Amino acid sequence: MKITVNGLTFSYNSRPVLKEVDLELKEGEILGIIGPNGSGKSTLLKCIDRILKPKGGSIYLDGKEINRFPMPELARVLGYVAQREENRFPVDVFDAILMGRKPFLNWKPSKKDREKVTEIIEILKLQDIAMRDIGSISGGERQKVIIARAIAQEPQVLLLDEPTSYLDLKHQLEVMDILENLSKQGTSSVVAVHDLNLAARYCEKLVLLEEGRVFAAGGREVLQPENIEPVYKVKIWTYEKENRKVILADRPL
Repeated sequence: MKITVNGLTFSYNSRPVLKEVDLELKEGEILGIIGPNGSGKSTLLKCIDRILKPKGGSIYLDGKEINRFPMPELARVLGYVAQREENRFPVDVFDAILMGRKPFLNWKPSKKDREKVTEIIEILKLQDIAMRDIGSISGGERQKVIIARAIAQEPQVLLLDEPTSYLDLKHQLEVMDILENLSKQGTSSVVAVHDLNLAARYCEKLVLLEEGRVFAAGGREVLQPENIEPVYKVKIWTYEKENRKVILADRPL
């Protein structure tokens, strides 16, 4: 599914947060939204998911304006992973992931729904905690469960707000590898990410935000010192290692 965002603007009260943002994502691509804290990354994802209503601009999914999608239909198209989500009621990990099947459920889960959840639990290596209460697991494990729930929706597009924030290095790579594998099957991802090295490794397209505006957009060439330094206000060094760009922060400017 193709996403097109044209001239998107959003304000909290009278404070502009997004200012004429444009982006395009094609089927099977991973697009990284990067930028400092407060640059508008989370707000952009929430606008695409219709959690927030933009002040101006338009969002299209395969050429259809997003507001024309009924919410049940949109839930089958977009899967959203929040930056932080608190568990408010007792439920085991299996049933928490099963909630992602809600757009497909009638009265009760089918055999197919349970098989899909079991498959995702194996992919994300959650077998050891599948029957544990979600309130008893670690923050990193809970984040993987939330990602698993979004994948259980079988969406055409995943929207992920800093999905690796609470994960250690190994699990960061595991989650990003899963997104990469899903992209090969046609699932697109829009990922707000702080770690520029993860962005360089996994994101084919990048949008760099500065104070709500697009400072630079394109492929991995966006991750050049002339873009990163004025936006992040740090001196950086970049070099190539085994055909991968590596970004090192040196000092504040």
